[in-house]
Amino acid sequence: MATDSLISPTESGLYCAAGDFHIDAWNPVSRTIVTHAHSDHARCGAGRYLASQEGEHVLRNRIGNDATIDLVPFGQEIELNGVKVSLHPAGHMLGSAQVRVEHRGEVWVVTGDYKRQADPTCTPFELVRCDTLITECTFGLPIFRWRQTADVATQINSWWRRNIENGRNSLILAYSLGKAQRLLTLLDASLGPILLHGAVHSVVQAYRASGVELPGSEYATAENARAYRGRALVICPPAAIGSIWARKFLPLSIGVASGWMQVRGFRRRYSADMGFVLSDHVDWPDLLRTISQTGAGRIIATHGYTGQFTRYLQENGMDAAVYRTRFTDAGEEEEAVAAEG
Repeated sequence: MATDSLISPTESGLYCAAGDFHIDAWNPVSRTIVTHAHSDHARCGAGRYLASQEGEHVLRNRIGNDATIDLVPFGQEIELNGVKVSLHPAGHMLGSAQVRVEHRGEVWVVTGDYKRQADPTCTPFELVRCDTLITECTFGLPIFRWRQTADVATQINSWWRRNIENGRNSLILAYSLGKAQRLLTLLDASLGPILLHGAVHSVVQAYRASGVELPGSEYATAENARAYRGRALVICPPAAIGSIWARKFLPLSIGVASGWMQVRGFRRRYSADMGFVLSDHVDWPDLLRTISQTGAGRIIATHGYTGQFTRYLQENGMDAAVYRTRFTDAGEEEEAVAAEG
């Protein structure tokens, strides 16, 4: 890319020299705009943060209450050293934002992570037109096509019901921030008690403090594990599987809620009985639809299958390139988010 690009990759993250700010910086910088609170986008140590008002509680849960955070509502325009900046809903999780940057008549948008499926736990994705789009492509291959959310919910609840009939607890692996809360909204709470790993429970409290309504659930303890044996559905982060903590829920059946369940072999990684294809990122059709609808003449890919995806765009006559970040391929992305548990 040209050296005079409005937003460029640096050793600390995406950087807008005209406005003197970073976006999703992974090293300590003076000012960073945070697209959302996942650990590969929100890092401790910045002098000042700018984030969406909606995501305040989950961001402070991530980086601490002592951080200096400037909060703005979606759509409100501010100026940073003469550069116009506004945040717009990304639909990825509570508070997730796209960053619109305008300078001298040129508009760039950094999507952060985003999805276009409905999700009652956050503000829906908003299309933002631009000249240059910096988009994630975590699932940037044609194989990734998501089922309707209602169908996935039916699949999960049917699995839970069968496990109850067989006297087994249902332990489902889901990232503690974002995925677990969305998963809660899909559960039929009339089937039995819902228990939460500590990492999940902490984030659920932040969601409730933000005004998000979620079904009733309990912090998972040894006591309620015994009391609800054979009936409970337990939500925990992937890192908890195989731990001493998980043993108290025996006998159990293990399920995984992830977009990676679209690929054979990922379920075996977790020794899971069931894989539920549930992702908080855009799938292949929505990725292409978004690019088309923004009207962007230049596409820059980050995260995931960047090489394959940009080659596809170039072969179809588009101006496409890659910005390499610390989290550059699908495997690293998965591990980075899984590590939060």
